[in-house]
Amino acid sequence: MSRTIFCTFLQRDAEGQDFQLYPGDVGKRIYNEISKEAWLKWMAKQTMLINERKLSMMNPDDRKLLEQEMIKFLFEGHDVHIEGYTPPEE
Repeated sequence: MSRTIFCTFLQRDAEGQDFQLYPGDVGKRIYNEISKEAWLKWMAKQTMLINERKLSMMNPDDRKLLEQEMIKFLFEGHDVHIEGYTPPEE
């Protein structure tokens, strides 16, 4: 049974996460406020960030940077900026 939440990223009701995907208070907020659809959008951006900036998840500074970008993207409405990347026109 899926649960419906008001997704703060999409600004509409949408299917919520099945379980908490991220630890701590940020993870609780994601579980309560971010839909599966919005999370998939973040995952695509996260993959681009990791690849283009050559981030290592073994490096605490890189993990912190990724978390900051995630919060900005999901909760503050900032798109991820990757140097030299131009998104395709829709």
